[in-house]
Amino acid sequence: MSNIEPHPAEQRVCGGEVDRPGPEPDTELLEPRRVPLGGPRAMPVLRALPGKNRRMVGAWCFADAYGPVDVSAQAGMQVPPHPHIGLQTVSWLIEGTVHHRDGLGSDQTVRPGQLSLMTAGHGIAHSERTPDGAPDLLHGAQLWVALPADSREDAPHFEHHADLPVFTLPGARVTVIAGRMDGHESPARTYTPLMGAEIVLEADRDVELPVDPAFEHGLLPLDTPVESHGHHAPAGSMIYLGTGRTTIRVRAGERAHLLLIGGEPFTEDLVMWWNFVGRDHDEIVRAREGWERDRDGASTEERARFAPVTTDPGAALPTPELPNARLRPRPSHRGR
Repeated sequence: MSNIEPHPAEQRVCGGEVDRPGPEPDTELLEPRRVPLGGPRAMPVLRALPGKNRRMVGAWCFADAYGPVDVSAQAGMQVPPHPHIGLQTVSWLIEGTVHHRDGLGSDQTVRPGQLSLMTAGHGIAHSERTPDGAPDLLHGAQLWVALPADSREDAPHFEHHADLPVFTLPGARVTVIAGRMDGHESPARTYTPLMGAEIVLEADRDVELPVDPAFEHGLLPLDTPVESHGHHAPAGSMIYLGTGRTTIRVRAGERAHLLLIGGEPFTEDLVMWWNFVGRDHDEIVRAREGWERDRDGASTEERARFAPVTTDPGAALPTPELPNARLRPRPSHRGR
């Protein structure tokens, strides 16, 4: 998925901590901001990461939740070809379908309960669209994972996993999307110690989720509010929980879908601008110039950084103008 705001700021201004009685000291409620996906009249998403005070959870650096939205009488998700560098995109659906195409020739329909994982590395372009004949409702999430310095220039690749580990806990059903949870491991390729899982909670049950104490975690409810460690989190917001826990407590008043993400704290400072994750201003400039050259067809095949998405029917997205000031690398959270 693209961050296609017409005037993207450096990614550091959404969300913040809400002061509620009772939360534990190493928790935060990250409130999302509403962002149009594809323009002012396009499908809206709720963006919980990056936040004002906390930009990352482990290597997870971007989290959008969307839907449920009725796409039977509208275009739904229509994100034209656009570029990425230095990250992985994680697509997860509860309802509906999304058609993924990329410059590697991947052509994949994403369905609920299946993982589509694209590793951008040095550079890749892709598109995501609601296909013709899709179910009426579209509901899901899109997340990014920052690649560490020693992997961010790797060759791009795409993988799709239709068969993921599923297990049950008292009051919950768990699908392991990435990494490992309670001895169950996803086949998805990861580059830093991290995990991601979909949790389906039964109504009015106190659920204990086993987690790695070396990881920090985030809970992202997708359809109904949840309660966890003193916080009440509406759908689309995120509860951050610091390291040192072996379990996370969570409860919902009705059946609920949520994502649990986590990982070892990410210690590299990043520049996040538009669809690029880099380490300094000049790296972002090079990526922008490469995309503008490649989308206009000005590169030879040998020089192209972003191979065209030849199977997508639409025109590629142009890049916004860079801000006048130089982009500065920033840590995963304020005070680090």
